[in-house]
Amino acid sequence: MTTTVAAPATTAPVATPKVRRGWTQHGMVFVAPFLLIYVAFLVWPTLLGFQMSLSSVNIAGGNNHFVGFGNYLEAFGDPRMWHSLWNTLVFTVLSTVPLVFLGLVFALLVHNLRFMQWLWRLSFFGPFLLPSAVVSILWLQMIYPAGYGLINGTLGTDVLWLGDPSVAMWSMVLTTVWWTVGFNFLLYLAALQSIPQHLYEAAAIDGATAWDKLRSITLPLLGRTTALIVVLQLVASLKVFDQIYLMTGGGPQDATRPIIEYAYDVGFTGYRTGYASAVSYILFALIVIVSLAQLRLFRKREEVAS
Repeated sequence: MTTTVAAPATTAPVATPKVRRGWTQHGMVFVAPFLLIYVAFLVWPTLLGFQMSLSSVNIAGGNNHFVGFGNYLEAFGDPRMWHSLWNTLVFTVLSTVPLVFLGLVFALLVHNLRFMQWLWRLSFFGPFLLPSAVVSILWLQMIYPAGYGLINGTLGTDVLWLGDPSVAMWSMVLTTVWWTVGFNFLLYLAALQSIPQHLYEAAAIDGATAWDKLRSITLPLLGRTTALIVVLQLVASLKVFDQIYLMTGGGPQDATRPIIEYAYDVGFTGYRTGYASAVSYILFALIVIVSLAQLRLFRKREEVAS
């Protein structure tokens, strides 16, 4: 008796669809409106502003000629520019730390509350929705004038919150923290709600305390969110202008004058648009350097942790 061994069945190769990469006609239809707006309102003004920084153009007219990097050299030798830049850096350091820390603390509190969460979310995030003019008027009534404001009246003090050069910057930081901490709070709260609950349940079975869960689960998983918030906060603080301009005008004695206000004064009061553009691009370069350095630092930390 002969046994016939069947040949192994062969399966025809499954054809995988080819994925076309690059631009397509249909893709361009959807991208074109955004691309046009992006070029018209961001790329082109950026290039035009840089061209202005290389010239002596001013809004009052007069002789306009190419000066190369003369405006930049003048800015680097201008003590008023350095003073305003120092004020900006001081404000950035003083405001970024509490804004990140308080945003995390408020998010942890609200995330663990079991009643009226909507009220607490509204309370912390509500001020962020107010325009800068409203915030400035509100805080002017609270801290100025000395002896009559709500804070001085409640504490029984006579502090010149906006008139003392050693206190004015702290007043700006206090106003900004109250106004903008809700944005960081919302980002942290969204990140907390995305953490899988079974991680905490497994840690509880192993006998982990609340502090152990926070240190070993919550904070590590919030690392990417913290990196994002720190970068966004640094950029926002370096660009501070509205509340300081409305509340102090850069005073007293230029103690709160940020670099954007200095560029504004030089360009629209001194009519030196080219020089003001150079000052603005110095700040732009600083923001890019700080952002890239911060992202690189957090990336290295993630690589070490993994």
